[in-house]
Amino acid sequence: MLKRTLGQKIFAVFNTIGLILLSIIFLLPVWHVLIGSISDPLMVTAHSGLLVKPLGEVTLGGYGLVLQNSNIVRAYLNTIIVVTAATALGLLLTTLAAYVMSVRGLYWKKPINFIVTFTMIFNGGLIPTYMVVRNLKMLDTYWALIIPGCCVAYNIIIMRTSFSEIPEAMLEAATIDGAGHWRVLFQIVLPVSKAIIAVIVLFYAIQHWNAWFNASIYLKDRSLFPLQLVLREIVLNASENSIVADADANTVDIYRPLIKYCSIMVSVIPMMVIYPFVQKYFVTGVMIGSVKG
Repeated sequence: MLKRTLGQKIFAVFNTIGLILLSIIFLLPVWHVLIGSISDPLMVTAHSGLLVKPLGEVTLGGYGLVLQNSNIVRAYLNTIIVVTAATALGLLLTTLAAYVMSVRGLYWKKPINFIVTFTMIFNGGLIPTYMVVRNLKMLDTYWALIIPGCCVAYNIIIMRTSFSEIPEAMLEAATIDGAGHWRVLFQIVLPVSKAIIAVIVLFYAIQHWNAWFNASIYLKDRSLFPLQLVLREIVLNASENSIVADADANTVDIYRPLIKYCSIMVSVIPMMVIYPFVQKYFVTGVMIGSVKG
């Protein structure tokens, strides 16, 4: 191993300190919401500022009310359906597009790359997109949340770059043995690209899990609302109907601040649970799929 210079050591120290401070800054809001969700509701209402430790007796009453709320449970199921379908469809389309763009000797390769990159900068806009969704009769359906934006140009470029790193000799050997493009893709390219696939799945899952804007435009049927749209109503509007539809008014008044915190935690926990399992693929996949100069 090469001995580090004084400048490198100083950089490492400041880099470590900076990353620790950034980690604390990023974790503080989550910690505040977590502590608020298990604190005494009356004390939370009277308290102002950052919550460092639970106020009063620890309670899970807010989570109980949230899980009893039929609006939130239904929204949770809607989000799971949309995330699963949109991620699967997005991964399929991204994989096919990335493989085609990574093929050596592809006709019109540069124009195709330009067209895909062009969509990262320019798009049709909100009104034309809405008209397309309306004319395809996707309003008030799951498809309005799945189809628009199911394939992202940025993800295609990352996966294309990763596929381009696969040794050409391996692909040529398969072709000489009689393998077609479908067999090369599914039996050679994808098995050696597990890291970048995990990254793309994570990107799409987080994108659709956090999405609420499309739902607010394309959906009027409340039974189809995703979790983030219901959560937005709870946090911003704090309406009786969106907070605890099945509870009495006194309970709503007491637990109103806790329900906001608990609803946020309920929406965040799934991604926090899943992320550690794909973290080992994340850095590897991003480095493999990074755009090299």
